[in-house]
Amino acid sequence: MSIYDFNVNTLKGQELNMSAYKGKVMLIVNTASKCGLTPQYKGLQELYDKFNQQSFEVLGFPSNQFAHQEPGTSDDIAEFCQMNYGVSFPMFEKLNVNGEEAHPLFKYLTNKAPGILGSKAIKWNFTKFLVDQEGRVVKRYSPKTTPDKIEADIAKLLDQ
Repeated sequence: MSIYDFNVNTLKGQELNMSAYKGKVMLIVNTASKCGLTPQYKGLQELYDKFNQQSFEVLGFPSNQFAHQEPGTSDDIAEFCQMNYGVSFPMFEKLNVNGEEAHPLFKYLTNKAPGILGSKAIKWNFTKFLVDQEGRVVKRYSPKTTPDKIEADIAKLLDQ
């Protein structure tokens, strides 16, 4: 099983196979629009702007599993992200990141990069997973790790 075996739905409801990102470095993030960490969208967009021309993608996956902080529809999410943070990186349909109903992509990510003390569960919005060009999950970042603190790790992968 590889990250490229999973299908996800864009905010417009179109199915996309993750193999579309083969050969790219990816930062996969579970997001929310009504969270204290929501301003991280700005930093994520800055990373995307800085590295996108070097085969880098930020992939945003909204989730309403944490204190119902992503209550809107796909259209609401798209409008909020664009109007407030100028988000132009790919965003996907709202999904579950934990539990029985967790999307298989997030089950895969949490198995490959467990959290503190081996925990598989995602603790909060804006947990981030860095994936290399070969599809390997290389690092998991806590929700409080701001995008600027990840920049050096991204640059290092892109320079290889």
